[in-house]
Amino acid sequence: MIGETTKYKMIVRGEQKYTVPDAIQAAPGLVVFRMPANQSINSPARWRIGHHEGLGIAEAMRREDALKGVEILKESGIDWTQDAEAITAAAEGEAALELYAKLSYAWCEQPGTAYMPGDVTSNGTYTDADIQAAADEFKADRFSAYDILLAMTYRVPWMGLDTDDFNEAHNRIVTAAGVE
Repeated sequence: MIGETTKYKMIVRGEQKYTVPDAIQAAPGLVVFRMPANQSINSPARWRIGHHEGLGIAEAMRREDALKGVEILKESGIDWTQDAEAITAAAEGEAALELYAKLSYAWCEQPGTAYMPGDVTSNGTYTDADIQAAADEFKADRFSAYDILLAMTYRVPWMGLDTDDFNEAHNRIVTAAGVE
């Protein structure tokens, strides 16, 4: 049922599969899930839109963007409940370019496009220790609340947070840093 969580088997490489225990059934034939920590460790885009047979359709930094991407896919005219072979045929060549151009308006892109050096699997999740470490750094650098906002936008783990979570983390860091 749409909106419920489900187990999802994503194709990792070729025939290798990995089970994601809590994918969101976002539309008929499409799921949204957070990439497991041991997969795509250099990709800051931790949210994936997947096809029911395991194909990766698109990825996004934030969950809310992946869900917006699903809305675009629903309007694409492709029946996502078809098998993987039919989906691949329907979304190749010029059709694929057009589809990914539309998805880019929701900050979604082809899987494997985003790359950052190092392990960035924590993008979009943080701890109290992360808040304190960021506050200490920004305080030492005498950042204003605005400077902190800009710096967070381009750093892991902050850049992968949905809007409300980002705003909450920003407010906590500003408060902990003692700046206005």
